Amino acid sequence: MGGRFEITVVDKDSISAENNIDSIIAEISRIENLISDWIPSTQVSQINQNAGIKPVRVDRELFALTQRALQFSHRTNGAFDISFAAMDRIWKFDGSMTEMPSPEAIRQSVQKVGYQNIILDSTACTIFLRLPGMKIGFGALGEGYAADRCREMMLARGVQAGIVNATGDMSTWGHRPDGKDWNIGVINPFEQSALIAVVPLHQGSVTTSGNYEKFVLLNGKRYSHIINPATGYPATGLTSVTVFGPSTEMANGFSTSLMVLGRKAGLAFIRQYPAYSCIMITDKGKVITSKNLSLKKLAKKIKH
Repeated sequence: MGGRFEITVVDKDSISAENNIDSIIAEISRIENLISDWIPSTQVSQINQNAGIKPVRVDRELFALTQRALQFSHRTNGAFDISFAAMDRIWKFDGSMTEMPSPEAIRQSVQKVGYQNIILDSTACTIFLRLPGMKIGFGALGEGYAADRCREMMLARGVQAGIVNATGDMSTWGHRPDGKDWNIGVINPFEQSALIAVVPLHQGSVTTSGNYEKFVLLNGKRYSHIINPATGYPATGLTSVTVFGPSTEMANGFSTSLMVLGRKAGLAFIRQYPAYSCIMITDKGKVITSKNLSLKKLAKKIKH
């Protein structure tokens, strides 16, 4: 899926642990070969190749994942959109940009983006992209979905504890060998060797989205590599968002969406889902948490 997975299991012996890790790797590969938009033979690639031409019959698993992604799009009013894959890459985060793209170029960049043009037929189990040139991609959900599936598989097998870390999107269950909860560190985006908090997790998920690795400074303003699919403009105002909750897939969608929605709208949005909580860090270093997150040691502001 283009990311690095790290797998930890607490098991009865090393042979059993290795077998279970092999099963997790196989499951991640299976999901990649279902949802990748860069492997030509996957069902997602077939959907993209037939955009504007015909619906494509897919496995019920992919149909359900797409259905959940569209629900997310509706709830966020397009701040989250799996058809972002069709966006023209006019923003450069390699140091080469020296000026803003024109409003017309930005408008053109999202011409093929729009979840409203993704047509699902539940009876036929087909997905159709209405516009030629449209594409869907699961970069903002796929790794979280894979981490959740692997956790479910291990729990069904009776594996007592573990972590599936999908490029920083973590799905945990059980306890460490010493009986304590897993400790998950939240990185200081302005000093990545430091942590701003350590959060104990028993069975749950944590994901982080941020602009502290990929961004561009124009006229003194930081523009994130996380683009608002509805407007074509990068997210501004927040440097990172960390979300905690039961599902890694959902937390992944939340952290991306909150970066786009911004502080005020993002807090109002996540308030509708009491099982999820968040830590936001603004571009100015202010630390904000949702009301349902209580941490004893958390600074209100960090140096930026």
